[in-house]
Amino acid sequence: METTGWILAIIILSTLHGISTWKLYTVAGKKAWEAFIPVYNGFALMQLINRPKWWVILIFIPIINLLLFPVIWIEILRTFGKKSTKDMWLGVLTLGFYITYVNYTQQVSYEANRSTKPATKALDTLGSLSFAIIVATLVHSYFIQPFVIPTSSLEKSLLVGDFLFVSKFHYGARTPMTTVAAPMVHDTIPLIKKKSYSSWPQLPYFRLPGLQKIERNDIVVFNWPVDTVAKFRDNSGIKYYKPIDKKSNYVKRCVGIPGDVITIKNSDLYVNNKLVHLPERAKPQFNYIVKVSSDNLNNFLIENDITESRKIVKFETKLWEDINFQKYLSEIKRNNKGGFIKTYQDSLITLAFGDVDIEEAEKLKTVNVDVNKLEYAMLNLTAEKVNLIKQLPNQFQIITKFIEKNEDFRIFPHTKNWTQDNLGPIKIPTAGETVKLNTETLPFYKMIITEYEHHKLQVNGNEIRIDGKPVTSYTFEQNYYWMMGDNRHNSEDSRYWGFVPEDHIVGKPVFIWMSIDWNTPGLLNKFRPERIFTTVSGEGEPKSYFKYFLGLVIAYYAFDYFRNKKKKEKEINN
Repeated sequence: METTGWILAIIILSTLHGISTWKLYTVAGKKAWEAFIPVYNGFALMQLINRPKWWVILIFIPIINLLLFPVIWIEILRTFGKKSTKDMWLGVLTLGFYITYVNYTQQVSYEANRSTKPATKALDTLGSLSFAIIVATLVHSYFIQPFVIPTSSLEKSLLVGDFLFVSKFHYGARTPMTTVAAPMVHDTIPLIKKKSYSSWPQLPYFRLPGLQKIERNDIVVFNWPVDTVAKFRDNSGIKYYKPIDKKSNYVKRCVGIPGDVITIKNSDLYVNNKLVHLPERAKPQFNYIVKVSSDNLNNFLIENDITESRKIVKFETKLWEDINFQKYLSEIKRNNKGGFIKTYQDSLITLAFGDVDIEEAEKLKTVNVDVNKLEYAMLNLTAEKVNLIKQLPNQFQIITKFIEKNEDFRIFPHTKNWTQDNLGPIKIPTAGETVKLNTETLPFYKMIITEYEHHKLQVNGNEIRIDGKPVTSYTFEQNYYWMMGDNRHNSEDSRYWGFVPEDHIVGKPVFIWMSIDWNTPGLLNKFRPERIFTTVSGEGEPKSYFKYFLGLVIAYYAFDYFRNKKKKEKEINN
């Protein structure tokens, strides 16, 4: 839907409003034409129903307006004498068209000085609840939104179970594009697992001015560009292509901004040919194959907060040709009983197993693969933990970083034999930049042309057509970014699906208000007090501000207690 379509929609809605209410306007002493003029009719209506003029602003805010319209419909009916419960329900259930019926068929009188106080306690409660939802939705959509970290892609920088406040105004709040949606939920209604929105109509992308631009190494929340969902997990296999603002929310570190050139060499990240040095609080991790000679590996992992590890089995390459061996591995993968990751190193193949049950472990023994014979492990380590292990040569020996062999072209742009640890150079597109377009460069920009900037692309041999016209170049319409997780070998990020469009940016995480380790036994032990009320960014180790918050809460309640006590004493004396 283009901007012109948005304006046209406003004109159509204003016309419908005029058709539905012009007689009521004349009863109230106004001119009939005042009901038809866009924006102006909003101010005229607020005057008629004795409501503040700033409500007009709310009428033009997507999602907020859907919550406000029922309130306005009821106020119009009450202003013209239709105050019964039946009238109220008809006004809401007919989506306001009951007002049209009243406009043309009923003799009504205008109550200019009508009290805006709710007629019943039920209406008072409903009104208060409605405005509480409106305010909460306004804050949620345009200022601050709560999120929770569900995966370990930014471990140890952000942990699974961190509850975040994400600022919408740092980068500029994006107005909702999906106009019809349930408030305060994302893409799915809890419990019933159904869509929470209608894909039609869609408003054009618009972003309010922000406090800052996205900078390199900012942690950013964005909508996953390639998101689809298989009918909300009912196993039907039907794919729904989501609107931008209803795609899944991801959080990664922005390591490349528009115009940057990204290269990864043996897991080292280079931006514009310079090795990247992340902020002090960033704790990048990589998978390392470690030779283990200690029987206390589990204790070592717990004591050193190493949360991700796998068992390793190494064997000669020729075993890979064994049919029974392949059969067992297929069963494990198909039945989700363990899974494995395959790497090649010299003449050996390395398998990294997850939790394989006893039955499957016994099957693997028949082909001389014993997953319980712990000779090697794959550990997810920060640089600090790597140095620690190097100081324990009698117990552990680091063999190599885990660098996956990429045979299925999962790595962007899916046409090169790149890996998650070796790729590039890739230049990140900038709005207004023009690039050459040919069969070699097209894979980098195909998604941009077709999915993100909505053009029709046709390729016939070496000829490329966009919107039916043969082209040799393309000019980008918006900025793009490159997002990666700090947990480099356990993060699905731009290395797999490419660029993140600017219109997919949601906001900036600024505050951790709660942190829970779901895997720790004991209710009280699950809380991470050192992370509660800490900032996401900043220098040095995170500092908890919880005690200051608690002090302010206690001070407020003490102030409120003595204020009410003094008020009661004054009432008694009077």
